[in-house]
Amino acid sequence: MNVPDGLRYSEDHEWAAADGGVVRIGITDYAQDALGDVVYVELPQVGDRVEQGEAFGEVESTKSVSELFAPVGGVVTEVNDELGGSPQRLNEDPYGDGWICTVAFDEAADLDRLLDADGYRGLIEG
Repeated sequence: MNVPDGLRYSEDHEWAAADGGVVRIGITDYAQDALGDVVYVELPQVGDRVEQGEAFGEVESTKSVSELFAPVGGVVTEVNDELGGSPQRLNEDPYGDGWICTVAFDEAADLDRLLDADGYRGLIEG
């Protein structure tokens, strides 16, 4: 499984890439592999408030429907509208073109509560 260094990871298999006070969020390679072929993504709306650990969208695949959980709390500033017409991007490039949204986070401490790459590898390999 691809687990890039430099990202933070939730135990719910979302990743967060911080840039100043904003994080880009997506699902991990492990998550997309477990889901199978993604056929639909329910995205949050720009301006929505999300809370760390709370559901903010859904991913539907040929196998199941899974909720997306916010790795940080804050306000959604951008969504990847390309996923509406091309949900398979989550499978093809989960750390690149398959990103889900960006969130202006409330507390930097939210990031500290997430796993680093080594911690996430331990979670999925354990």
